[in-house]
Amino acid sequence: MGKLAIQILFLITFFLVLVSHILPITSQEVEDEREFDYDPYSEKGPAHWGRIRPEWSDCSNGTMQSPIDLLNEIVDIVSDLGRLNRSYKPGNAILKNRGHDIMLKWDSGAGTIDINGTEYVLNQCHWHSPSEHTIDGKRFALELHMVHESLDGKTAVVGILYKIGRPDSFLSSLTKQLESVAGTDERDTVVGVVDPRNIKIGSRKYYRYLGSLTTPPCTENVAWTVVKKVRTVTREQVRLLRVAVHDDSDTNARPLQPLNGRTVKLFIPEDKDD
Repeated sequence: MGKLAIQILFLITFFLVLVSHILPITSQEVEDEREFDYDPYSEKGPAHWGRIRPEWSDCSNGTMQSPIDLLNEIVDIVSDLGRLNRSYKPGNAILKNRGHDIMLKWDSGAGTIDINGTEYVLNQCHWHSPSEHTIDGKRFALELHMVHESLDGKTAVVGILYKIGRPDSFLSSLTKQLESVAGTDERDTVVGVVDPRNIKIGSRKYYRYLGSLTTPPCTENVAWTVVKKVRTVTREQVRLLRVAVHDDSDTNARPLQPLNGRTVKLFIPEDKDD
């Protein structure tokens, strides 16, 4: 191979690497959500997400979309999925106002979770109210999404549902920071070290299915784990999460999506000591 050909090959390789770092990763959730909204009568509402941008087409055309109704009459009860192997750790984080939700984002990940032999790094968590997933048609006050990513770009989300009741201790630990976000137009607020191990799950039972991101670009083949136990949160905690985003909306929950024949598994340990 001649010297000129080698130089051309080097330049092409350099250009491709440069472009891969400049272009956004469309499989991830968008961090500026102002291009869409949750108003069912809006041209930017959920029914139109797939037409706002070409790369968001899965929102309209996908067949494995989330959230879904977790109907107990259709789930396959299994005992071979194994408990959630979480190896989380504290890390520096920021609170980010994305436009329709508040995201807690760790600077360099906050440990890992192992699902089916694949290790996923916990990058961020955020909240939806009311809940996006339902159980037997019942919707809850709040849903937390813990978003993980593997080295090869696969996504796994752990969802935790909340009903109105006693305060959630993890949200209580963030009250001052959330109040600070609510009182400013700044999009990012530094919160210091946050330990995700303080996010309580409280049960080894969970639903598992393949779905999608619930916000654009609605990327599919997301490994969903929704904890069966419904935890509690106060009305004030739910209200604070909504007030902090300044979008004058009382909801940021995507409507339920069709199951389209997908399998939903419910993991129940054989010892049933839960």
